[in-house]
Amino acid sequence: MATETEDAHDDGHHLPAVEDWPRGFGEASWWPFVTALGAGGIYIGAALYLMAVGDRNIVGPLIGPGVLVGSIGLFLLGIYGWMYHAFVTHFWERGADEHSASKLRWGMLAFLGSEIATFSAGFTYFFFIRSQDAWAEIASDLPHLLGSLVIINTTILIVSSVTLHFAHGAIRRNDRQRFIGWLAVTLLLGVVFIGGQVYEYYEFIVHEGFSLTSGLFGSAFYGLTGLHGLHVTMGAVLLAIVFVRALAGQYSADRHVSVTTASMYWHFVDAVWIFLVVALYAGAEVGA
Repeated sequence: MATETEDAHDDGHHLPAVEDWPRGFGEASWWPFVTALGAGGIYIGAALYLMAVGDRNIVGPLIGPGVLVGSIGLFLLGIYGWMYHAFVTHFWERGADEHSASKLRWGMLAFLGSEIATFSAGFTYFFFIRSQDAWAEIASDLPHLLGSLVIINTTILIVSSVTLHFAHGAIRRNDRQRFIGWLAVTLLLGVVFIGGQVYEYYEFIVHEGFSLTSGLFGSAFYGLTGLHGLHVTMGAVLLAIVFVRALAGQYSADRHVSVTTASMYWHFVDAVWIFLVVALYAGAEVGA
């Protein structure tokens, strides 16, 4: 008689897996480990970059950025593989399971709770800097942060939340055409936002001379906005996976838990950005 482990490998998948995790949500895999490795590498790359700037020159100037870019790619690859392996490969074999869907929603809420703690640490660092007596001197050397570009980018991200809400509502009504249309608009707006943030970095670094090494505020600004940009990029990857699955007909009014969890994540990063603009961009202007 074939064992459960042998049966797990007979479905055509060749990922290193040993058993269900739990049954009904695909095989156990290495994708979470790959994702965590990429996430950890992002911080290592940032540390190596700081070790190469100024008078330190402990490592080569290209090592940090190389590790950072490679780690981001590994992180996004892990997210894609994890989501695909967990939700896509067995979609047609699984029926609608409200109990499992509820667990996934609570899992996303728990994850967002950890994300709140992560961003809170960065905001605490900024507010500590902002409360110092030397803030007026620090602010006098800053470029104009609250310009038209950040206002346009903020508007784009807020509109993307609205379009995603419309997409979510459409699939709950089983209106697949509107669902795919609104989802495509949301994904496009997310990509435009990421491009806008990259352009903003270019303007600050090249034309204003304001970079990660520009004092305490520079590290706070790029640390928080870069962390948020990474989260938006990850959200765009999730939306892209949802969009490809939607084109394959993998959602209905009864089976759309991935749309729900991706929407929760996207609305979260939108809310964080609004708070970031108020605290970091507008807050830095006050007293400058």
